[in-house]
Amino acid sequence: MKIGLVCPYNIFKGGGVQEYALGLQKSLVSAGHKAFIITPQPRDYNGPKVPGIIMVGGAAPIRSFHTSAQVSATVDTEALEAVLHEQNFDILHFHEPWVPMLSRQILLRSDAIHIGTFHAAMSERRASRTVERVITPYTKSILKYLDILTAVSPVATNYVKSLTHRKIYIIPNGIDLSRYTPADKSKPKNKKTILYIGRLEKRKAVKYLIEAFGIINQVHKQYRLLIVGEGPEKDNLKEQIKQAKISNIDFLGHIDDAEKIRLLQTSDVFCSPAMYGESFGIVLLEAMAAGCVTVAGSNAGYESVLTGSGQISLVSPKDTKEFARRLLLMASDDGLREHWLNWAKNEVEKYSYSNIVAQYVKLYQLAYEKKHQ
Repeated sequence: MKIGLVCPYNIFKGGGVQEYALGLQKSLVSAGHKAFIITPQPRDYNGPKVPGIIMVGGAAPIRSFHTSAQVSATVDTEALEAVLHEQNFDILHFHEPWVPMLSRQILLRSDAIHIGTFHAAMSERRASRTVERVITPYTKSILKYLDILTAVSPVATNYVKSLTHRKIYIIPNGIDLSRYTPADKSKPKNKKTILYIGRLEKRKAVKYLIEAFGIINQVHKQYRLLIVGEGPEKDNLKEQIKQAKISNIDFLGHIDDAEKIRLLQTSDVFCSPAMYGESFGIVLLEAMAAGCVTVAGSNAGYESVLTGSGQISLVSPKDTKEFARRLLLMASDDGLREHWLNWAKNEVEKYSYSNIVAQYVKLYQLAYEKKHQ
């Protein structure tokens, strides 16, 4: 089959949807299919054509939910029609189809089979409810063009379920397991490392991680906290550390994928304390695959990943004393760590891209056969 994966975000900027589209494309090609990513061209991109990526229209930064993103702002409809005619896709797979404008412009002009995948979790917070009111008419206008609806987790279905009674298939996010190999941690170290990777924004609850680490830091000077990422809360977090006089915390800013994997492989605990707005948690899969014991905020998205024995990882970030106790327990109890790591090693296998792609291909074939009966 020939498949177009429509990603409304700047494919050259890191992000869960972008990584998912790239991973699916690679795995579809490995499985013998022809697969391309269709995405807006960033305004500041002047580079050469990238194999496997078709850029149409232009992208501009907007504020989307809890963070900023570059999405399609302009579409050259004639150029788009030429691409669709030339490529003649069997399947067009739209990721976050509610995001203006690219998906709708393609849906209006395409004769292919249309699959829609919803990634985002709409929270009950006022900002998200406002976004819902704005995008709902737009989303309703495109649902009729989608042959099959999917979502990456139950919580990611909440918004679209309010607009339709159609069946929504759950196919989770995936991971390239070949990139993550647990490191040998049998040798004792002088310091224990707690690692955070993510945006520095309020919903990520890094403030509470710092508070919990402050409790640890009062007694256990051999612990350190590494904070990876950028965001609007960075200055506030640094001021918080200064006022509380907490030592052994370092901000590493942006890092590349190779360094991210190295840190996950060598840290004792990975912590992602987000309180809300998470539909899944790819970074949890990355930690599991890299052999890094995890502590995470008990939001609905993370709860869909950390099941079974993984539930011991879940904690309320605002319960600072329990948060600190859990971090210490997961960093120091060798028996518990071994049990958790064995669970994670087996659990993460089901999220390999080969398994995820097999589920999508099954849906592609189902829709294709139905259309050509």
